[in-house]
Amino acid sequence: MKYALIIPDGCADEPQPSRGGLTPLQAANVPNMDEIVRLGVVGRADNVPPSLPSGSDVATMNLFGYDALKYHSGRAPLEAAAQGIELGENDWAVRCNLVTIRDGIMASFTAGQIPNDVGALLIQKLEQALGSETLEFHAGVSYRNLMVYRPGEGKAPFSSQTQTTPPHDLTDKPVAANLPSGPGADLLRNLLDRSRELFDGVPENRARGDKAATTAWLWGQGQRPALENFQQRFGKTGAMITAVDLLRGLAALLGWKNIAVPGATGYLDTDYAAKGRYAIEALKEVDFVVVHVEATDEASHEGHVDAKIDSLEQIDRKIVGPLHTWLKSQGDYRILVSPDHPTFLRTKTHSYGYVPFALCGSGIAPGAAATYDERSAAASPLVFDKGSDLMPYFLGS
Repeated sequence: MKYALIIPDGCADEPQPSRGGLTPLQAANVPNMDEIVRLGVVGRADNVPPSLPSGSDVATMNLFGYDALKYHSGRAPLEAAAQGIELGENDWAVRCNLVTIRDGIMASFTAGQIPNDVGALLIQKLEQALGSETLEFHAGVSYRNLMVYRPGEGKAPFSSQTQTTPPHDLTDKPVAANLPSGPGADLLRNLLDRSRELFDGVPENRARGDKAATTAWLWGQGQRPALENFQQRFGKTGAMITAVDLLRGLAALLGWKNIAVPGATGYLDTDYAAKGRYAIEALKEVDFVVVHVEATDEASHEGHVDAKIDSLEQIDRKIVGPLHTWLKSQGDYRILVSPDHPTFLRTKTHSYGYVPFALCGSGIAPGAAATYDERSAAASPLVFDKGSDLMPYFLGS
């Protein structure tokens, strides 16, 4: 049997006044997602326990069948795994976002989607000025980068009490009250201050004007997690299609194959059709493929309802439709569509709460619902209060 999971990241949302009280999912034309509901079931799952931060690190871990309360150790270590950065027993990884802060306000948590080459220059500047045997700076993609703290035989200053804030939760908000606090905060704040001086001295950055990165924002710290191999746990080989290092890292730790798709950007301009094509090719070699699309989440962070609806429609037309058509032609299969967490256009941030999922395929008896959206899911008796229980249900484990 073949299995496919499509993740429209953060697509779950609230009713939108500008859309007559419809959510983006209700307002979008998504006939292929609706077909999955008609052929199977719709339900809801809670992927983010209230004691953990609402983000894709926690939510996707649960979505993939791993209880985040047991396994989650921070976001940055997952991204370190994506880059092939080995973390020792005492090492800590920290996200190092390139952001634009103007007059104390988080004007852009992406520094205007900073180009890879300019971002790499800024990370190189940090490494040259501040790097040491203890501190390392690693360039990632665009604004998403990493710092690694290696204390050797010593002890890092961070702990579970270290508090940091995701920059995408601060869009258009003051940052002063959300600077790092707790153990190791002095180090993180000092690095933040030093980055301002260093970035201002890079001509390629200054040339971007209002979009110039002003600061390295440090957050998402954590240590190496210990995750059981997915094939050993569920008996299925897997592959991941995503443009986001966090998901690549989690895939690597689970033993999945990471598939690079040309034109996959992790933004609204991603090549949806290419992701669909590559997913079909991947299923010719593995049992299970995950197609993650960041565009819906990015639209929410920017507060653009039209962009969110458009990205949902493109996911439906260019990924869900072709992939489901191919699966139906191959014999036994199951297909699942589910976001990881809600991301509200109103707040421009990740949120807690249930997300709707649609599932159909071999052995799944059709229910009575006909549409894929939050309201339809809320009326369904199929509920997973512990999100990590959905994957065993999907796989028939």
